[in-house]
Amino acid sequence: MTVMTSQPTPAAEWSAVDAGLFERTIRPRGRPAILRGVVQEWPAIAAGQTSPQAMSAYLKTFYSGHPAPLFEAPAAINGRFFYNERLDGFNFESKRALLTDVLDRLCHGIGKPSAPCLYSGSVSLPIYLPGFSAANNARRLVFAESVLESIWIGNRTCIPAHFDNTGNLACVVAGRRRFTMFPPDQIRNLYVGPLDLTPAGQPVSLVDIRHPDLARFPRYAEALTDAEVAELGPGDAVYIPALWWHHVEALDEFNVLVNYWWRDVADYFDSPSSSLLHCLLTIKSLPADQRRRWQALFEYLIFQPDEAALLHLPPETRGLFGELTADKAERIRAILLKNLSRKPS
Repeated sequence: MTVMTSQPTPAAEWSAVDAGLFERTIRPRGRPAILRGVVQEWPAIAAGQTSPQAMSAYLKTFYSGHPAPLFEAPAAINGRFFYNERLDGFNFESKRALLTDVLDRLCHGIGKPSAPCLYSGSVSLPIYLPGFSAANNARRLVFAESVLESIWIGNRTCIPAHFDNTGNLACVVAGRRRFTMFPPDQIRNLYVGPLDLTPAGQPVSLVDIRHPDLARFPRYAEALTDAEVAELGPGDAVYIPALWWHHVEALDEFNVLVNYWWRDVADYFDSPSSSLLHCLLTIKSLPADQRRRWQALFEYLIFQPDEAALLHLPPETRGLFGELTADKAERIRAILLKNLSRKPS
């Protein structure tokens, strides 16, 4: 059953975006944003608009020769890299391959309905294509010291809705992309799959966003009312705030995307995903009344501003409860490592 009750709202969009506009207006909204033509001047864009073969040849000039990650599946999956029917494995094969071979196979498969689905995702630019970023750079919009730069290459592929722990600036280089995005609180309506068996590291929604089965996933209709969509062509980008769920469709037979991930905190902050795992170990399976008590502690000490929770304590006496510093981070890690290495009594 694939009855659609509504359509996602087009994401807000801007043109002529510079770093000032991005930092002053776009990021503070805390919502996705389309940045039209923001990387239109890239040489890579010109290569991609010439032909897939020209784009392929351009990328090969930067290639370091290291085998890169590759998802491969038969054409029958219709581009959707996902679980198998039992949810105990996947409908694709994960391997490593030379990017030169991947690019050649993509070009060779154009116009052939039986061509396999190919997807080289999260390929590190500094490692696999050194020099690309110097020639094609969107870092001028991102001021963070530590930024992960990746390239995504494939044919008509579809990546299930998932979230990133970081801010994300995704720039379309070749082909067209459609991003369907959901705010973090819509997790309750996205029917999330297993945490410990994921296609690419993050949990994903089980809903096929292109053809949702509302009989099986009825709450998805509510998620759709709060969704935003970004339709992008070469030179366009989309900003996706951290923890926003996003479903990504590559709409053409040859697609290239470059993205930038960054965090707004110092490197000594650990990933919140670690806390989620620790809570599974310590809290999730407690009796319901105990979970509610811990929820009250977390609400008071973690999720409200320090000014409200700690106002009664002088700053110099707040200890680990105060603002996180590099020194406090090391002390907390030492305590956690000691506790985790101790057998439960």
